[in-house]
Amino acid sequence: MALNLSEILVVGVSSRALFNLEKENEIFNSQGISGYRKYQQEHEDQSLEPGTAFHLVQSLLYLNQDARKRIVEVVVMSRNSPETGVRIMNSVRKYELDITRMAFSGGEPLAPYIDAFDIDLFLSKDTKDVQAVIDSKKSAAAFIYEPPTEFKPTDNRVKIAFDADAVLFSDESEHRYKTEGMEAFHKYESDHENEPLGEGPFAKLLIKLSKIQDELPTTVELSPLRIAIVTARNAPSHMRVIKTLRKWGVYVDEAYFLGGLSKDNVLKAFGAHIFFDDQEVHLAESSKVVPSGKVPYASDSPLLKMMNKAIVIESVEDKKKE
Repeated sequence: MALNLSEILVVGVSSRALFNLEKENEIFNSQGISGYRKYQQEHEDQSLEPGTAFHLVQSLLYLNQDARKRIVEVVVMSRNSPETGVRIMNSVRKYELDITRMAFSGGEPLAPYIDAFDIDLFLSKDTKDVQAVIDSKKSAAAFIYEPPTEFKPTDNRVKIAFDADAVLFSDESEHRYKTEGMEAFHKYESDHENEPLGEGPFAKLLIKLSKIQDELPTTVELSPLRIAIVTARNAPSHMRVIKTLRKWGVYVDEAYFLGGLSKDNVLKAFGAHIFFDDQEVHLAESSKVVPSGKVPYASDSPLLKMMNKAIVIESVEDKKKE
């Protein structure tokens, strides 16, 4: 009988997102598979250092200890072969991570295996794999940035922060803002605040996170799993966000409507184990203080097509100036 994971959060994390394998990746790029294989075999008893997603994974797995039933599964997904993956397996054991499922594809893309492992969230440093997963719409996925140098979780609670438009919600509103301007955006959002926003690539993940919160004990309403929205939206467009979450049956612990203020200070104060955003302008700063992941636009997104068109026009104009 197949295992039912419908009520369990399943996170697929690449070995480079879980552990710091940047030196090893450089060896692979410069010396090829033979040099990489030799290096990994010579160092397979030397544990890897934690990567960007390590604290998130560790803290998520801790949730199982207090929950009424198992609510989190983590799958290590790697393009290593089983042979070169021995060091990864040893590191999982050394850190006592409760991980039993692993996928070693021997150089093949990992995206086709998302369905096979029932993945809800895929974290990777491979842009092609992340883009393929986003385009398939089978799972939430993000490209993981380098780890912040001084990040340390403030407590054992899991803290996950999301941008709103083009992450939790569709990119329709952001497209309107970019094409019609701020005034038209605010007017439309205010006029339609009772109409739920469309689901974005992380909507189903948010809904599942909200459901597993129900399996966790709370102390004075403080859940061991805290969810925050950190968005550039502000009044009057904030009401549509709140009412959409209510329609979805989602409880969000914290929300910050910044109206264009920098997000990094809020994220640092929140102590996010990870922050998901779609825009480089925000991630460049947030990734310095908290683990961060970029959510790419789907290849068929009207917003992406508009942005690509703008880049082409800008390039043509630059050539004319030359």
